[in-house]
Amino acid sequence: MEHAKTYYSQTIQKNNKEIIIEGPVDSEQLKNYYFDDGLKAFRPPKKQYDAILSIADFEEGRIIIARDEDKIIGYATFLHPDPMERWATYKMDNLLELGAIEVSHEYRGMKVGSTILELSMRDDYMENYITITTEYHWHWDMKTTGLSIWEYRKVMEKMMAHGGLKPMSTDDPEIVSHPANCLLVRIGKNVDAESIKLFDSMRFMGREDFFL
Repeated sequence: MEHAKTYYSQTIQKNNKEIIIEGPVDSEQLKNYYFDDGLKAFRPPKKQYDAILSIADFEEGRIIIARDEDKIIGYATFLHPDPMERWATYKMDNLLELGAIEVSHEYRGMKVGSTILELSMRDDYMENYITITTEYHWHWDMKTTGLSIWEYRKVMEKMMAHGGLKPMSTDDPEIVSHPANCLLVRIGKNVDAESIKLFDSMRFMGREDFFL
């Protein structure tokens, strides 16, 4: 499968700031920018910056960034699922995972996250993929936001909907380990029935009956 990528960009102007949302960007473009210190939800900013540099050069990898001049203040990563996860069971070339999305605290409330997701799906080639994300409550910034776990879940679902991702059920042990965890999915309009069937079989491993 070819992994064609078309670049898009959009500008957000709010609170006397001009934020550029753009992507997919490659590693050479990323080397012109640096990570905001507030991007630390998954690992220290420098290590996460190094991680997205490598993902940007994967054949299927897509990095969408939000930047304030030369400072990256938000990003999303799309790539094939980790080989150790159930979602890699059939090594589907047309399955992408939204592996991470993060916005620096200072820039929240500007719709940066939702705009990143909207722009990421603007490329018509995304209609050839099943796109998933797995949301685990232990990654959520409830301390800073002051939201309850269910309020945060609602916010996450609303934001992911801007990328067309909607909740789907699964029996994945990590997801079902807490009722707030969830699998969200977007099935592109060009995805064939056989791919959907394979994906459903991964949602419920060893089962013949699947439910949305």
